[in-house]
Amino acid sequence: MEKRKEIFSWIKVFGFAIVIALIARNFIFSPYTVHGESMMPTIQNDNRVIVSKLSDIDRFDTIVFDAPDSDDRYIKRVIGLPGDTVEMKNDTLYVNGKAYSEDYLNSVAKQESISQHWTEDFTLEEKTGKKVVPKGYVFVLGDNRPISKDSRIFGLLSMKSIQGQAVFRFWPFNEIGPL
Repeated sequence: MEKRKEIFSWIKVFGFAIVIALIARNFIFSPYTVHGESMMPTIQNDNRVIVSKLSDIDRFDTIVFDAPDSDDRYIKRVIGLPGDTVEMKNDTLYVNGKAYSEDYLNSVAKQESISQHWTEDFTLEEKTGKKVVPKGYVFVLGDNRPISKDSRIFGLLSMKSIQGQAVFRFWPFNEIGPL
C-alpha cells in the first residue's frame, strides 16, 4: 500500500510538471529555429531563439510571426508601429520624418554594396498603399535587406499574427545571449 502511494505521488509530480511546461510554452515563451538568411548578420540560419509571448512590441524589436503568405513563421524587425510613417531614402531610414541609424545592420555588408543601395528607396505608401501604419498593424523589415521577404513584399503585418518577441539566442553556443 505504501509503495502504491509513492508511485501515485510521483505520477502527480510528473503530471504537474508537464502541465506547467505546457502552460509556459503556450502562454509565456517558446523556442523557435530560424530558417533562412533574411536576418543576417543579427541572426543566422539554424539559430535557435527564445520567443517571449508576454513582451510588449516596440520599434526595432525582432519578432516571430505567422507568415501572411504561407504556413511558415518568419522572423523580422519591427520598423513601423501604428500611426508611423516610414520612408527609406539613400540607405537612411526615416520614421515619422526622423532619421534613424540602423546599428544592427552589418556595416561590412553595406560597404559591399557601395555602388547600389543596401535598401532601395521607398515610402510606406508606395509599398502598402497607406500613408501611416494603421492601428493593429506593424511594418517589418529583415536585416539582410537585399534578400529579405518582408513588408515591402507582403505588406503590413497584423499584430494578431505576432507570436512574440525574440529575446534570446542560444545556438550556436558561441553566440549565446540577448538579441
